[in-house]
Amino acid sequence: MGSTGENRLLTVLIENRQKLVDDWIEEQSALKVWQNGLIGRAELTEQCTEFVQLLSGTLNSDYSADFKTAAWDALRDFLRDIVASRLEQGFTPMAIATFVLSFKQPLFENLRRAYGEDAGALVETIWSSTALIDKLALWTTEVFQLEREAVITRQQQEMLELSTPVVQLWRGILALPLVGTLDSSRTQEVMESLLQQIVETSAQFVIIDITGVPTVDTQVAQYLLKTVAAARLMGTECIISGIRPQIAQTIIHLGLDLSSVTTKAVLADAFAVALARSNLKICPASDHG
Repeated sequence: MGSTGENRLLTVLIENRQKLVDDWIEEQSALKVWQNGLIGRAELTEQCTEFVQLLSGTLNSDYSADFKTAAWDALRDFLRDIVASRLEQGFTPMAIATFVLSFKQPLFENLRRAYGEDAGALVETIWSSTALIDKLALWTTEVFQLEREAVITRQQQEMLELSTPVVQLWRGILALPLVGTLDSSRTQEVMESLLQQIVETSAQFVIIDITGVPTVDTQVAQYLLKTVAAARLMGTECIISGIRPQIAQTIIHLGLDLSSVTTKAVLADAFAVALARSNLKICPASDHG
């Protein structure tokens, strides 16, 4: 157990638990925390009740002012879950921190009723409570930042996967349509995805379509050549399509050597080349009549 201030705080938490929860919910209602429709009152009540119970349990155990110790594990995990769920619900960092900070008003009011006649005890307890509540609010802000970064990283990965799909056009023929800017990390992802599909489909040809790549410079060309070289090591021939006039002029201007790679203006032409080299061709339906 901690100092006298924490002892008094624990007493108020235990003896006034339900009133604290009720007053806290009303305080959040006044701040319109739950009235925006992102969270229901029943869910908010459950969360407030659990918070007060966990805080009481922590203060009643081997209390330590160090919020990183094991004594705080349960409360930290609870707040982490609150932050994660509210981040998904669309709450702002301020609204999430307000969940904890709004507990001050009902807590201080209950402390005043309990120790109002002893000014020294009241000041000491309010000071201890303020430091504790602020620490909890800062924790939620820190967790919010970490959770948001995790969400952004996951979304970037999902977008990367969506922007580099490997499509099987025909048996033994794959297409890799690239959209957007190529960088080292994305090139690595493209290469890994492509090589995996080559293994799974035993593809003989891969069409790399760069119609959606806005610009081709020396770096982009090097990335393409690395991808082509990796595919060749797997026994697969690459054809690059989407060579627009502007890109063709840029390649010549930069002095880039793509002579070892078959290139075509459009994906359809590249597909026709792949079919021909596979001893296949597309015939009108009437030819089979």
